[in-house]
Amino acid sequence: MATACARHILVKTREEAERLKKKLAVGADFAKLARQHSQCPSGKKGGDLGEFRRGAMVRQFDNVVFTKPILTVHGPVKTKFGFHLIETIYRND
Repeated sequence: MATACARHILVKTREEAERLKKKLAVGADFAKLARQHSQCPSGKKGGDLGEFRRGAMVRQFDNVVFTKPILTVHGPVKTKFGFHLIETIYRND
């Protein structure tokens, strides 16, 4: 079964996610922004979700992690939890 390792930043609004994505695009530190802004408990670990299997996350999140290019920040991705900026670190198909 496919596995991946990813990190994310979860915020309440699309506008906040877009603002953070612009900061990342000009070199801001992903982990630092996650610790400062993420609403997810993983924010304390710089947004690191560790390794997980396909199907462990909500569908919209899984779709990004298991189909989009790695080491690229994707989003905002809307889920029932809010808006995510997602970076897949690696993936094993």
